[in-house]
Amino acid sequence: MRRIMHGVMRSLILSALMLSLLLAGCSRGEDDPMPMDAGFGDTGAADTGTPPMDSRPPPPRDTGPPRDTSFLSPDAACASAIVEAEVERLPVDIIWMVDNSISMEPAITEVNTGLNDFAALIGASGIDYRVIMLSLRGEGRITVGGRSRFGVCIPMPLAGDASCGDGPRFFQVEVDVHSTQPVEQFLGTLGQTTGYVAGDRHGSEPWLDLLRPEATKTIVFVTDDNSRTCALPVGSCNASDPPLTGTSLEDFPGGPNPFNSRELGPGVLTATYAPLFDGYTFSALYGWGSTTDADVPCTYPGGGTPPSPGQTYSELVTRTGGVRAKICDGSAAWAPFLASVATDVTRTSRIDCNVAIPPPPDGMTLDPNRVNVIVRAESGSTFLPRRMDAGACDEMGGWYYDDPAMPTEVILCPTSCEMAREELGPPDTGIDVQLGCASILI
Repeated sequence: MRRIMHGVMRSLILSALMLSLLLAGCSRGEDDPMPMDAGFGDTGAADTGTPPMDSRPPPPRDTGPPRDTSFLSPDAACASAIVEAEVERLPVDIIWMVDNSISMEPAITEVNTGLNDFAALIGASGIDYRVIMLSLRGEGRITVGGRSRFGVCIPMPLAGDASCGDGPRFFQVEVDVHSTQPVEQFLGTLGQTTGYVAGDRHGSEPWLDLLRPEATKTIVFVTDDNSRTCALPVGSCNASDPPLTGTSLEDFPGGPNPFNSRELGPGVLTATYAPLFDGYTFSALYGWGSTTDADVPCTYPGGGTPPSPGQTYSELVTRTGGVRAKICDGSAAWAPFLASVATDVTRTSRIDCNVAIPPPPDGMTLDPNRVNVIVRAESGSTFLPRRMDAGACDEMGGWYYDDPAMPTEVILCPTSCEMAREELGPPDTGIDVQLGCASILI
């Protein structure tokens, strides 16, 4: 439906543009010809000569309505220049949650080894990234509360020092992640609710302030088990409490944990956090074994299966279009998994919809009333209508100036911004600024 609306919008805007050009041409008398560089101040000498009336060519023949193209050709007479604007990608926050069970030793070793390469892949795209690790910090087997656990220790250069410390782009929040409770601990520590604060067995220091409001969020879980739900319980689920489901990471209302006396924070897509996690992606490496049956676990090369196929994670990966890999595939799974997650992080990163106006070509000056904005996507190019201000934006989208009198940026209306975020990314896509034609107003 969204693509259909884009097509309708293109047709409406094209018609408006052609009408504005025709009206502009008809409104000028014989003694007031339209200069070809309308919309710019020419710093060179102007040609003031006017040919005699009888030497002028006849008016163009009316050939009927224009062809149904998706955008006006850059060769149109009024288009003095089309300049590509520089589109910036907004930051990305990648939140890793790694199960600290002893059975996770092979997987945690791969996390320790591969996370620097993962970060380098994202860094190569030029995107401002931040990695947040939720897991116990330490090298190898460690003892926590009398229990053997396996720690995560990310080396430099992502880490800030040789002791797995935080770095400029890496922050580790120590939480002992239990195999069947990652979703509970994610919500509890994020919300800093009862039973999940620093000093609690399942808790951590606050980490909500590590998340940047403008950043796209990716959540990555690594485990060989499943986050329990009331439908697939580990323990007794109290029927009088809000139930834990396969989507509770997103929509849990907040309140008592149905499995114990602790309290859980609300889901990431509830009003409490909106719009912090809007458009987030969930990816995971876990024990799934079938593309058609979520209850089938994978099988290790030597035989045997993980404790669970991770039904909760399959549901979240499917809902958000994330990436997944099988923990049973061992080290062979990791390089492709990390590369795929990095690619997905880059692909889903949002664009900055405040776009700096590119400088006009040499010898020309900008006329704010003769500017048009074009979204150039794989599916075609779309002229966006100009709005007077943010309050004039509607479902048809468009753009407006940061300062109509002295503009430095064009700002896409929310509908057009969302369209551009979906469409831009592949080669030969971008945002163009057409200089010289009267702005389309709808």
